[in-house]
Amino acid sequence: MKIALVAHDKKKVEMVEFMVKYESVFQPYSLYATGTTGKRIMEATNLDIHLLKSGPLGGDQQLGSLIAMGDLDLIFFFRDPLTAQPHEPDISALLRLCDVYGIPLATNSSTGTLLVQALEIGWLMK
Repeated sequence: MKIALVAHDKKKVEMVEFMVKYESVFQPYSLYATGTTGKRIMEATNLDIHLLKSGPLGGDQQLGSLIAMGDLDLIFFFRDPLTAQPHEPDISALLRLCDVYGIPLATNSSTGTLLVQALEIGWLMK
């Protein structure tokens, strides 16, 4: 299973804490992350992550490409809905592709926890 990790600037600390908490759950999977988010997770954990470009520099589009090619199964995208993002069209396109291809998407840690629990009991498999 291939899992993507993305977090807006004001959500990066929350994403790192989430990944530290569930590091053992994510260990067996292929992980992908946008630039700074992935680097910060790797600094705090022993997870190996394929780093993509930063979201505003094309990382969101790289994830969209992986989805369209059938190479991504699950996304944890901790969004900051209260801050305008300069690359909002890319974010909208990524979220749309999740809907088009039926990719489970967690946009906050509460939903993320539910998806982690589904992974733990085998409900999400590829």
